[in-house]
Amino acid sequence: GGGGDSGGSEFVDWQRLRVQENADEIPPGSMPRTIDVVVRNEMVERAKAGDRVVLTGSLVVIPDGNALARAGDPARASATYAGARAGREAATGGGGGVRGLAALGVRELTYRTCFVACCVVPSDMAERVKRSGDESDLDDNYKVNLMFQLGNGVSGWGGDHPKTASEVAMEFTAEEKQEIRRMKGEPKLYDKLAESIAPNTFGHIEVKRGILLMLLSGVHKTTSEGIRLRGDINVCIVGDPSTAKSQFLKFVHDFLPERCVYTSGKAASAAGLTAAVVRDQDTGEYCVEAGALMLADNGVCCIDEFDKMEQHDQVAIHEAMEQQTITITKAGIQATLNARASILAAANPIHGRYDRSKTLRANVQLSAPILSRFDLFFVVLDECDDVADYNVAKHIIDVHRCDEELVEPPYSKDQMLRYIRFARTLNPQITEESRRVLIDCYRRLRQGDTMGRSRTAYRITVRQLESLIRLSEALARLHCDDDVKPSYVREAFRLLQKSIINVETEDVTFEDEFGETDGDIGGDFTGNNGLDGTAPTAANVSPDREEMRSRPEEEDQQTKPKKTKKKKKLQITFEKYEAISNAIATYLRSIEDQGTEEGTLKSLKWGEVIQWYLEQMESEIGDSLEELERMRKMTNLVIKRLVHHDRVLVVVGDSDLPELEQQLMVHPNYALTEAT
Repeated sequence: GGGGDSGGSEFVDWQRLRVQENADEIPPGSMPRTIDVVVRNEMVERAKAGDRVVLTGSLVVIPDGNALARAGDPARASATYAGARAGREAATGGGGGVRGLAALGVRELTYRTCFVACCVVPSDMAERVKRSGDESDLDDNYKVNLMFQLGNGVSGWGGDHPKTASEVAMEFTAEEKQEIRRMKGEPKLYDKLAESIAPNTFGHIEVKRGILLMLLSGVHKTTSEGIRLRGDINVCIVGDPSTAKSQFLKFVHDFLPERCVYTSGKAASAAGLTAAVVRDQDTGEYCVEAGALMLADNGVCCIDEFDKMEQHDQVAIHEAMEQQTITITKAGIQATLNARASILAAANPIHGRYDRSKTLRANVQLSAPILSRFDLFFVVLDECDDVADYNVAKHIIDVHRCDEELVEPPYSKDQMLRYIRFARTLNPQITEESRRVLIDCYRRLRQGDTMGRSRTAYRITVRQLESLIRLSEALARLHCDDDVKPSYVREAFRLLQKSIINVETEDVTFEDEFGETDGDIGGDFTGNNGLDGTAPTAANVSPDREEMRSRPEEEDQQTKPKKTKKKKKLQITFEKYEAISNAIATYLRSIEDQGTEEGTLKSLKWGEVIQWYLEQMESEIGDSLEELERMRKMTNLVIKRLVHHDRVLVVVGDSDLPELEQQLMVHPNYALTEAT
């Protein structure tokens, strides 16, 4: 407006927002409605894309100037043939009468409604103000702080400048602060908080722990060169149908007060996930419109049916998952937008159900770069188990009966939100002891990767080391600890291993090429199972056998056509195989350590190792000769696989000797793991 005598104009900031209805408030069968909101002066930039806000102001009617600027005449029903025109002229007096201004090209001015807001407040802040008005006994500091926040327009969950612990503590009442202190000191806090995640879903405690750590997230860091290191934790849940994958995503979407976007993979395009460039209806210029990942900045983006996404759409989120930015170069716009979001994805296996005899990559239609960007992978299998099935059925019926007491979680949603909001402000440091444990855990993960054990898992890269650090920091935040303790690192290592081991527990199948039919086993019981001079050494193993070893997941297809009466299959679970190999490796390593102390190189013969293991298993074998023979054969096949396939054991000395006479030692680079 004019400034009196000066006649000058005063320029102020202004911003146009488009506000859309909340998804839970849309009437059945309706589309979400939108309205334009204009804000001015200090209210500009108070609300960002994705925020839930409460606006105070007035509804106004403004002229719609855009309609006048559009090219072409507005559509009008008119008769064009000559007879109609002549009749109309006759009706108006022959000469056409007074036409009015329409003949000169003047158009009607249309109007549209708009909302002019004078106050913009985040919805969670408005809720707290309303609550403080209802409760008159709240302390004055809390109310003063609330008014101060309203003045500054501070957002609730996360902003450009994360709030310190003291600033967040000022937002809580005295009772809420006391409650957080009580929760912090409770025993088994980790388990109780995990049980409070998705309480209506039975079991899946490991998945719940992973989601809890994702909500807490690691610490965002910036290097001296200005490179940002990701602190957000990405989680992927892969599993059979009806294993409550989408329930976890829906819970997280409802749990977070804001900054959480739920999208389905099939309906999501690359532009919809990242950002789209569209033409502005007022000015006609190109502008950027935010996509799902940008709306979820400082929050969580839940993507269901992740495997159903098109390949070129999946590529769009590569940058967002690691660098946490979205770069756009379209229509003359070059922009880098922030997408500091955690991604919680759910995917189904390719063939409907998860095939445990195949690799994770063969089960899920995801590329290797995407696989390595997820910190935690949970494989949820639908297995038949009497006790588990009974408990699941009982829990589901309790939920359907709406019996609140039977599915009461340890902590309510509000308690969890307050605790997580406070814990996210802490920045725990890694101690020297934890640093050593982190390096050791990473070496063990890499060791298992190179020894051929985790062929069914994705490859362990440096990203998994960073995942270990982030998970350890999240656990420290959970316990409100300023230091990352070694126990947190070990728990993070266990979770990360869980996401790998779950996949590699396929049964190990050995094929005994020289075994006769069952009736002939007892005929040659010399104590060595007839393997003294007849067993194949490493040099003369047939190529088919070698190929069979290198690809255990393709055994069934390869061996079925070649199966003869003299070939027998011996199958043991991966856990059993792991237990035998760990026991043998530990024993041989202890023999070597004794030799090192005495200054000699000690090793054991192949036959002596088998004999030692059979002595250890004497209680299991009992008096049965058949069981003894079966165990001897199985141990021999395990050792053979450890030597030729896993390379855990090495033959020292003369390798031309009969198999049971060869001297065995543990590979010097093999790190012993705890027996399972």
